[in-house]
Amino acid sequence: MKRVVLLGGGYVTLHAYGAIVRRLRGELRRGEVEIVVVSADTVHNFHGFTGEVVAGLLPIGLTQTPLTEAMPKARVLHARVTHVDLAARTVQFTGGEIGYDALVVGTGGREPLDAVDGLAGNGLTLRGPGDLADLLQRVRVLDGPVVVVGGGLAGVELAAALAARAAQVVLVQSADRVVPALHAEQPRLAARCTRELARLGVDVRTGVRVDAVDDGSVTLSDGSVIATHVVLATTGQRAVALSGLDPLPRDAQGRLVTTRDLLVAPDVWSAGDAASVAHPRTGVPVTANALWAIKAGDQVGRNVVRALRGRTGKPFRYLGLGQAASFGVGRGVADLYGVPLTGWVAWLMRVGFFLRFMPSRARALQVPGELVRRSRVAEAPSRVVVPR
Repeated sequence: MKRVVLLGGGYVTLHAYGAIVRRLRGELRRGEVEIVVVSADTVHNFHGFTGEVVAGLLPIGLTQTPLTEAMPKARVLHARVTHVDLAARTVQFTGGEIGYDALVVGTGGREPLDAVDGLAGNGLTLRGPGDLADLLQRVRVLDGPVVVVGGGLAGVELAAALAARAAQVVLVQSADRVVPALHAEQPRLAARCTRELARLGVDVRTGVRVDAVDDGSVTLSDGSVIATHVVLATTGQRAVALSGLDPLPRDAQGRLVTTRDLLVAPDVWSAGDAASVAHPRTGVPVTANALWAIKAGDQVGRNVVRALRGRTGKPFRYLGLGQAASFGVGRGVADLYGVPLTGWVAWLMRVGFFLRFMPSRARALQVPGELVRRSRVAEAPSRVVVPR
């Protein structure tokens, strides 16, 4: 029996699994191939609708699918990887060790919290197991504003979502404007993001950085202090480092450098936030977001099957689609193949795209109804009862 081991429970693992299962149905049924998933989380977190969950437009349960449900033909081990032995072709994890014939590293990335004094102990992120649930729990009872650190597209969308649920939000961006990358490519969409933040009352602080965070406040580089107990970091990511993979080539963000067919070592593939994947046309590393992880995960799965059959892998050829963000029902921005879209068109395109890639069809079918119902409740005027 040949064994494929997938590390992590995110997009890369899910889509590599799907590509493998579609091509090896007979081998899996006959017990000639085994798929094992090792993940610190028990669920697949679909981050596409994180903004809607934070804004209160969707219940968190619709965006979380148990790994055993999402990948029923795999053996799922709820554990943390402690070491990978490339020579022995084994993976050690909390509670045991397992050998592999093919290994997929899809362990993703985390915000570099150690870059700011106190942020690691007092800041929240949305990339680790249980992080989104922790944020929702904290914002139920607010003492001061929520401080969002990082003004990229993800930070702007989350700041808007928090403001939509009546939270006071301060967005801190070290650059002189929010969404600077979008400004360079789509200035019209960047301007729309700025207007949406203003509409929602977000206090945007640009040109300053967070110097320190403690249990009750955030200190900025201009000397100002913001009293708060909720700090959300959206400052980008650093790849999760795995012991045993240290000798492999990495980029400045700690991502494993892949070949054109997404190999990082013999019979070891990687993609998503854990990997530096060159764009097929430009050679520049692709953006670390869900769509690139999904498409690269598909290619990894196809190449794993080719390797198990003694064939060489094929290069990753996906060229990209664009990016999008939501600021509430009917309010969105999108860059589709370089074409800027706003309003209902952008919002509907984004929702339709994410529904297509949700791992649970049953949960996906509930999303539109929940969005309509909860948005109506949020927009309904409060009724004043006059006693007779």
